[in-house]
Amino acid sequence: MDIVQSPISTLNHIYEISGVEVGQHFYWQIGGFQVHAQVLITSWVVIAVLSGSATIAVRDPQTIPTGGQNFVEYILEFLRDLARTQIGEEEYGPWVSFIGTLFLFIFVSNWSGALLPWGIIKLPHGELAAPTNDINTTVALASLTSVAYFYAGLAKKGLGYFGKYIQPTPILLPINILEDFTKPLSLSFRLSGNILADELVVAVPVSLVPLVVPIPVMFLGLFTSGIQALIFATLAAAYIGESMEGHH
Repeated sequence: MDIVQSPISTLNHIYEISGVEVGQHFYWQIGGFQVHAQVLITSWVVIAVLSGSATIAVRDPQTIPTGGQNFVEYILEFLRDLARTQIGEEEYGPWVSFIGTLFLFIFVSNWSGALLPWGIIKLPHGELAAPTNDINTTVALASLTSVAYFYAGLAKKGLGYFGKYIQPTPILLPINILEDFTKPLSLSFRLSGNILADELVVAVPVSLVPLVVPIPVMFLGLFTSGIQALIFATLAAAYIGESMEGHH
């Protein structure tokens, strides 16, 4: 009986550890699941900002772009160059929308945490912040990236895609498999860790000294937030390009 109960007891302990949280959270009950409401709220705000900005900018497209349309086309050209550089001239086209969506969502999310006064909105528990400082958001984005590069590799090579795991030698099979697990972990923890650290770095000086003093730190946070979005999108594009090229 002890032998049977031991694995069950171990699983119970693992489940209890998975429930450990940092800080307080505001929950919504959706179906049979509890979700972090503050993350959904801020994510919807970011999505609304992106959708509204795009709609306003291109509602009356001109042959010779001006104003908002010109800015949107500049961003689109930047995203095309990013995808083209990492994926390749022949394959990048279908992936521009995916890479662009990742970049814009992360970029606006990061900046929302630094620019929008989320603190004035009071919740029963927890507080509003950038969606990307929550590990659940970054894990979801990293998981989408993993699905994307597996799909890209399988669509291009079929089942032959899995041959990369025994290249250049079958001895590397465990390492090559482990690499596919570390990619999303690296993406998710890097992004959430940097954004959370940046918000803490800004919050401490603001609480200790007048508002004018932390302003340079806030500008530095805006810069690093943009860099984190670029890094995530660049790595996502690089992984997709690598899955289609294979290992040589």
